[in-house]
Amino acid sequence: MAFPQTRMRRLRASPSLRGLVRETDVRCGQLVLPLFVTALEPSGVQRAGREPIATMPGVDRLSLTAVVAEAQQAAALGIPAVMLFGLPAEKDEHGSGAWDQAGIVQLATRAIKQALPELLVITDVCLCEYTSHGHCGVLSTGPRPPHVENDATLELLAQTAVSHARAGADIVAPSDMMDGRVGAIREALDGEGFSETPILAYSAKFASAFYGPFRDAADSAPAFGDRRGYQMDPANRQEAVREALLDVREGADMVMVKPALAYGDVIRAVKRATHLPVAAYNVSGEYAMVKAAAAAGYLDERATVLEILTSLRRAGADTIITYHAKDAATWLAEQI
Repeated sequence: MAFPQTRMRRLRASPSLRGLVRETDVRCGQLVLPLFVTALEPSGVQRAGREPIATMPGVDRLSLTAVVAEAQQAAALGIPAVMLFGLPAEKDEHGSGAWDQAGIVQLATRAIKQALPELLVITDVCLCEYTSHGHCGVLSTGPRPPHVENDATLELLAQTAVSHARAGADIVAPSDMMDGRVGAIREALDGEGFSETPILAYSAKFASAFYGPFRDAADSAPAFGDRRGYQMDPANRQEAVREALLDVREGADMVMVKPALAYGDVIRAVKRATHLPVAAYNVSGEYAMVKAAAAAGYLDERATVLEILTSLRRAGADTIITYHAKDAATWLAEQI
């Protein structure tokens, strides 16, 4: 029926009515908090093993002690998982610190799991934070301009994933965008007795301008060129679906779309195609934009963050990796 019999506003008249018919929910149990843990000597003023990241207000580089404390705060808020990114003390051409059993992510994983056995630890599997050149794999040699060698990188990624599993990681998350890396990691994990360790594949990781603050935070900007030779063209949605389906065939247990805010159509397409749990990474640039606008008084931070998270859930994301996780957990608890 049409107006006046049909009045859509009837079910919008009160908070209780709106809640009764709400189609999409955001729960604290769907959030993951990314953490930067450092083996470097912190510069500047420190606060209990914390070094503020200028381009990401409210986010710090954390010492081992501080990363455990941050994980404890997350767990106390009901956040079920953290994702670890490491800043090593030294770098080399092959990124050997990535698979070192005494590496910073491995040490942090052990420390967090010892203190908080029930908190899920997800580890980012990549080489860019560990290579002296800042690229996500092994560089070619020879007369051609240097480029990342796909197949030579796979073994190193697999070693890294196994080292994380050995340290106690609950989930490994390869973010490098090398072809075949999910299959290589699955084979290596199974061969070393970690057949129960899930893989969260960064399946559709786009070459995005939204990563700028992260590269400051993780000291992972490429020393030359860019990553468009392996990360995806932001114009390509169907290619993202193909990437995700290939990762599923190679053994991915979950898939990811990164960035999130401008990629709701990709999240929806990947969800429909894979029928797997889909994670959306609400990345550093998205976080920084909201923080800057809120600091200037242009936006209500709480309302904006909760609207963004709702939009990602509405698009089809089952899990949201976000630097807003602690604030969002507090705000969601206040709504109950």
